[in-house]
Amino acid sequence: MKRSLAIALAIAALLPAAAAAHKAWLRPSQTVLAGTDPWITVDAAVSNDLFYFNHVPLRLDGLTVTAPDGSRIDAQNTATGKYRSVFDVALQQAGTYRIAVVNDGLFATWEENGQRKRWRGDASTFAKEVPKDANVSESIGRVETFVTNGSPNDTALQPSGRGLELVLTTHPNDLFAGEPATFRLQLDGKPAAGLEVEIVRGETRYRNAQDEIKLTTGADGGFSVTWPEAGMYWLETSTQDDKTSIPQAKQRRLSYVATLEVLPQ
Repeated sequence: MKRSLAIALAIAALLPAAAAAHKAWLRPSQTVLAGTDPWITVDAAVSNDLFYFNHVPLRLDGLTVTAPDGSRIDAQNTATGKYRSVFDVALQQAGTYRIAVVNDGLFATWEENGQRKRWRGDASTFAKEVPKDANVSESIGRVETFVTNGSPNDTALQPSGRGLELVLTTHPNDLFAGEPATFRLQLDGKPAAGLEVEIVRGETRYRNAQDEIKLTTGADGGFSVTWPEAGMYWLETSTQDDKTSIPQAKQRRLSYVATLEVLPQ
């Protein structure tokens, strides 16, 4: 028994320190392709390892697919299983698609007749459904990725001006190992200065170190990264403030995640 415990502890010591941190992500089957009617499949999950579905699925309630002309199109064949969600996208237009799961809402908890109550929704129904003594918070989170069919364009990449968003100074489907890429983060349409950005290459289950890249945005919300090698990368940042949509919510949590593919030179 002691020998088994010692082996278990030794194995645990070799695991990456950040392995227990759950990461949400979207991973497309391809990010750059060409054809008259190509399709992609996207996996969506929250996992310990990048990009393996081994924890829980990412729910698709806030899934939006923006086509190269700026219109919204429907995902096809959506399904959610034990460890991942999955869906297909038909790339019928040439250009760049933005695929995102956006969660934007209010959360409330309170006690009622000795029972704990939970509520989730938006400001339109809040006053009718939530008591005034409830604990309320607001959350805006975006998990996204980008896919280009043929020649890239940037119509779908325009920010909405709400929450944390990535302004793609370098096109997200034009990333190459050894080359720098520049981006800007903005919060509600304004530069997000001083935010910590973490970037991690996938395949983390096959190495002992996360090898994360940590950066801080400048006064204009900008940052630059030179990709050390080809692969799929996970980019994440988060913050909080008190700029809530209703007075009863005292805190607003904001997060942003992107999956980016870096190609070999």
